[in-house]
Amino acid sequence: MQGETWMKTTAESSSITAALIVTVVFAASITVPGGKKESGIPVFQKDIAFTIFAVFNAFSLFTSTTSLLLFLSILTTRFSEIDFLVSLPRRLIFGLFTLFLSTTSMIVAFGAILFLVFCGQRPWMIAPIIGFVCLPISIIVAIKLPLLVDLIKSTFFPIFGTQSYLESCKTNRKNTIFMG
Repeated sequence: MQGETWMKTTAESSSITAALIVTVVFAASITVPGGKKESGIPVFQKDIAFTIFAVFNAFSLFTSTTSLLLFLSILTTRFSEIDFLVSLPRRLIFGLFTLFLSTTSMIVAFGAILFLVFCGQRPWMIAPIIGFVCLPISIIVAIKLPLLVDLIKSTFFPIFGTQSYLESCKTNRKNTIFMG
């Protein structure tokens, strides 16, 4: 019961974060920074910073959408005992990993646009932009990385003896099918 509650709470809070990222990066992708020329081509199209923005913004959109779908799949699962051994931790691991990627990509994309917009006239702004980009990335890594490492260790690496949880689940799954 405690595991189910913890898993649901973690998935809910992470899915809210992923949904916010999806919303923000989608809005940023359809609102072209710097505007467009009369021909419809973005003003900053030839700048490397704009290309970095476009690539990382798209990557953030795709990874945050993936993360959101993984967390929603956790919330809609049946929460059986066997699910806690393999499928739920695996979904949570991949969901957290894609959430890390989407958050980092979003921050890099917005850092690239800040660089593009402000650093041409004010080169001194490069240092604060880099600092602001690194701050949220380091905070989310410091907060969520221990959880991700623990989940990976307990799911994919042996804890007792030489058999990992994944291997024992395959064995237990065969036993529970015949026993249950």
